Amino acid sequence: MTNNTVSSTARVLGAGLRALLVLTLVCGVIYPLAVTGAAQALFSDQANGSETKDVNGQVVGSSLIGQRYDLPPKKGETSPTPDLRWFQPRPSNGLGTNSVNTQYSLLLSGATNRSGDNEELVQWVKDAKAAVVKDNSTATHKVNPADVPPDAVTSSGSGLDPHISPAYAELQAHRVAEKNGLDVKKVESLVADHTTDRLLGFMGEPRVNVLELNTALRDLTR
Repeated sequence: MTNNTVSSTARVLGAGLRALLVLTLVCGVIYPLAVTGAAQALFSDQANGSETKDVNGQVVGSSLIGQRYDLPPKKGETSPTPDLRWFQPRPSNGLGTNSVNTQYSLLLSGATNRSGDNEELVQWVKDAKAAVVKDNSTATHKVNPADVPPDAVTSSGSGLDPHISPAYAELQAHRVAEKNGLDVKKVESLVADHTTDRLLGFMGEPRVNVLELNTALRDLTR
């Protein structure tokens, strides 16, 4: 009787061990390799993080995540100053501050959850609009406050939007041209070349990826 019990227990343990080994091989090795291989073969760019590269092949960021273009902070500054040589993204007022990735002032992605009549939000918009007008007005081009689009003064729902509207990109063209010693028409052509239309002609809105646009700008000014 004892021998039968031991034998039965050994068979159960053996079957369990074989099942563990088979499932580990299938689920832990074969399946991940198959999915990774299919992703690399069919969606290589997305599988590798939608990397954006410059003309030298150096990775400069992901086209899916917005980043800022600021000057190194000076002593005593509480907030970074935008580097006006570059096209600027949407404001990035998120849910906290970020001490790790200083390229974007976020700790968590998300909206501010403030209502449209929130006094602090209203003041943010007013200040942002005044800054956009001031920063983008040049000696030969004065920005009309009425031409400042909403995405220039408000953050996105995630706070990480990598895109701006063509209107905001075009509004910055005169300033970018002046700061980089370029012809305005050439900068406007660069914006047009990096404007993505609505998906299938009706889904979403036309948009400009700021990272890709600035990468092309840097390649142009080298």
